Amino acid sequence: MDILALINSLPPSLAQGLLWGIMAIGVYMTFKILDFADLSVDGSMALGGAIAVMALVKGYSPEVALLLATFAGFAAGFVTGILHTLLGIPDILAGILTQIALYSINLNIMGKANMAVNVETHRLIVSLRNIPHAILVSALFVAVIVAVLYWFFGTEFGMTIRSTGCNKNMSRAQGINTNFATVTVLALSNALVGLSGGLISQYSGNADVNMGRGAIVIGLAAVIIGEVLGEAILGKYLNFALRLVFAALGAVIYYIVITFVLWLGLPSEDLKLFSAIVVAIFLAVPYLKGKYNASFAKLARQGEKQAKEADE
Repeated sequence: MDILALINSLPPSLAQGLLWGIMAIGVYMTFKILDFADLSVDGSMALGGAIAVMALVKGYSPEVALLLATFAGFAAGFVTGILHTLLGIPDILAGILTQIALYSINLNIMGKANMAVNVETHRLIVSLRNIPHAILVSALFVAVIVAVLYWFFGTEFGMTIRSTGCNKNMSRAQGINTNFATVTVLALSNALVGLSGGLISQYSGNADVNMGRGAIVIGLAAVIIGEVLGEAILGKYLNFALRLVFAALGAVIYYIVITFVLWLGLPSEDLKLFSAIVVAIFLAVPYLKGKYNASFAKLARQGEKQAKEADE
């Protein structure tokens, strides 16, 4: 095991983690704010990548390609929201239906399972050829997205969305259109996922119909990792904006962990297994921490009760 090889592999992992961090912020919006299990993420990420690469191949600028990828993700999230709110399909099934449909749509967009773009002749916003630039640009994207979302969810409409996620029945009783709020969040969330897919396809120089497979798992892992890390470092000072930042950092940590696992020389065919183990560990941390705190709180209450009885 060459420690220098590990050090050299960290910058690409950082860049890739930040790009996936944009997707993690989108997952945070549905999972934590709306309490919606959106499985359409896998399809909308591949959709963003397919749209971005095909736009570049057709001669569009990388900026226009990203805008198209973002809009395509927005449309995918909108469809999931309509399936759930207007047609009454449960959230998980609505996401699965959109994901399945997007697989065929992505194949039709690219014409085949994989489409590459010539990184030598096309101007790209982020690229493997320039890792420091990719890190800087992806970090700027994360910062702007966090700032915009922090402002948006502080508005009156943003508050209604957060209220919908906390208690849909009470929000509806207060006159809030919860269906509109749900569709809006799903559309915005998948817009970020599509943007992430477009950036990742430019970064790697290709798009694949399966590039989003397991994206929801990585996104959930990033959210949980960021939440655990943020609460451990900042505790009660962890506000909404910092939670979004830590969600993105969670994706960075996830990819660094995967890089470390590969550096250890473990079989690459077992990468999915190792990913599942890492995700399971971090998903279990909040639950185990809650049980740990509850057990000590219970013991403390019992001690106080015994002390009062002894005084009497």
